[in-house]
Amino acid sequence: MLAIFHKAFAHPPEELNSPASLKSSKKPKLPDETLQEFLSSHPNNTSSMSFGDAAVLAYVRPDHHSLFHQNQRLFCGYDDIYCLFMGSLNNLCAQIKQYGLARNANEAMLVIEAYRTLRDRGPYPADQVIKDLDGSFAFVVYDSRVGTVFTALGSDGGVKLYWGIAADGSVVISDDLEAIKESCAKSFAPFPAGCIFHSEGGLMSFEHPMNKLRAMPRVDSEGVVCGANFKIDHYARVDSIPRVGSEANWAEWNFHEP
Repeated sequence: MLAIFHKAFAHPPEELNSPASLKSSKKPKLPDETLQEFLSSHPNNTSSMSFGDAAVLAYVRPDHHSLFHQNQRLFCGYDDIYCLFMGSLNNLCAQIKQYGLARNANEAMLVIEAYRTLRDRGPYPADQVIKDLDGSFAFVVYDSRVGTVFTALGSDGGVKLYWGIAADGSVVISDDLEAIKESCAKSFAPFPAGCIFHSEGGLMSFEHPMNKLRAMPRVDSEGVVCGANFKIDHYARVDSIPRVGSEANWAEWNFHEP
């Protein structure tokens, strides 16, 4: 899967942008170049959707057998909310029942409904909602009505996800490591497992929501600092767990620093 968001909508961590990208022989690419290369690498089974200059979502349609594989890929949209999902949930049936969805709902539909619940009908702590998802998963949600990005990666390491900064400052998110390298040069890193990212609220751990994340310089095989890894700082805490409800729209979710 591939998701690209204009920097005005995503607000990624500054530590992702490596100065080494400007000095590297391989320069970051513009979003249109990245998208075209992704589509051309899978010419017969890719789909994409663009939202003007704000965002683009693309994914490789699964074959028949991958529907039952741990790393299945799903893409769906509802009520101006779109979700790219990869992986599977062990407790999908229980979650479908909890959210009152149809029995044939898939993981992407469930994530959209969970997002809508957080945005419109809380109050629930965002970390707990994601923690309730049992399985190997990664997803990207884009709310085109308000221009909100919401991304999460499960904590078990069964699914990989990467993110980086394109030539124009856009955020690129993908499970395809080579696509990220080609698009972002040195300005990329693995998305931290057990974490969620919101375009306004930033990055947080849903496993340890009361602890801050610290950016650690990441050195590649050439000895060059590229992007950053984010680790739990067990000695630095936030004041409270972010919550949403009828008086706090999910699109305005933010952290409270001590």
